[in-house]
Amino acid sequence: MKKTLIILKPDCMEKNLAGEVLNRFAQAGFTLKACKMMRLSEPLLREHYAHLTQLDVFPLIVEFMSSRPVVVAVLEGENAIARVREMAGPTDSTLAPKGTIRGDLGTDKRRNILHASDSPESAAAEMKRFFKADEIF
Repeated sequence: MKKTLIILKPDCMEKNLAGEVLNRFAQAGFTLKACKMMRLSEPLLREHYAHLTQLDVFPLIVEFMSSRPVVVAVLEGENAIARVREMAGPTDSTLAPKGTIRGDLGTDKRRNILHASDSPESAAAEMKRFFKADEIF
């Protein structure tokens, strides 16, 4: 069993879809191992999106991701990283097929409902970034 991190983004929270998204993962057999609501600060976003800080769109990412509290969660399941990303669909919601979370609920490339870790290395770093070891059960 592997673990991965998701962030239910501000658009997910604004649309009151957190329960629906978490339920989709539960129905797919994932176990919720950690979950909390938090407001993301600019320093935390700079760390999380370090690979994007030099892009012109980075200030828009910070503005969006800090616009309201988000839900950060750790999910556990078989082949968790790949399966969660498959369920999420492509980053650009306009290209995501129906039946995926982004295809059904997202709006565009930024307002795409959730972030999902993309590798075992990023999942480990992201879980450590958002949770203390004793907060993951």
